[in-house]
Amino acid sequence: MPGEQRDWADVTAGGKNSLKAALKAPPGPGQVPIGTGLNGLQFYPGYLGRAQQEALLAALRQVLDSAPLYTPRMPKSGRPFTVRMSNCGPLGWTSDESGYRYTPVHPPTDRLWPPIPDTLIAMWNDVARYAHPPEACLINFYAPAAKMGLHQDRDEADFTAPVVSLSLGDTCLFRVGGLKRGDPTRSFRLNSGDVVVLGGGARLAFHGVDRIYPGTSTLLTEGGRINLTLRRVTRPE
Repeated sequence: MPGEQRDWADVTAGGKNSLKAALKAPPGPGQVPIGTGLNGLQFYPGYLGRAQQEALLAALRQVLDSAPLYTPRMPKSGRPFTVRMSNCGPLGWTSDESGYRYTPVHPPTDRLWPPIPDTLIAMWNDVARYAHPPEACLINFYAPAAKMGLHQDRDEADFTAPVVSLSLGDTCLFRVGGLKRGDPTRSFRLNSGDVVVLGGGARLAFHGVDRIYPGTSTLLTEGGRINLTLRRVTRPE
């Protein structure tokens, strides 16, 4: 499906994010901009600068050459997701009528997932505070109308490892709640280059993406947002 990469794979040569900070006093590294009461939820605004983001996109284009974006489907109902996805690393998360799971191969092509780019491994080593490497990097592409409902990341065997998430492209409204679906939620904006870590007491927090703000970044020529989510899947031996 080579045509599916055109939404975001081409990088513009210049330009800056035109969106002003949602908060008058932006939070510092590790500080969550809106209190959630969850220990282990960490926020790193602007973790990657523009040049680093462009270099990472070049590496991701190579990933998608061998593992193109595709549309997963909901368990049982088979309804398509509003996001398209791929993975890199030894394992990749996928969903279809038979359920959620990790697999060593890209479902449409049956080829092994490509390796995780070095920039993402370095990011994990810096912010995860976990002794073992990630085994999966989920790549989600959000078109302007895409969203992601509240959910938990609980298909992994090791919940002591955090989930590390990097945003690229258009700003999104990220929502995070507690450990029960009905718990109160808080929302804040994630800009291109921002990193969020769900670890500790926040590892199983419900979270999702309420909306995308089109035109808030010039990083992706066709607009949209990429979310890269690093995960440890198995327990270390």
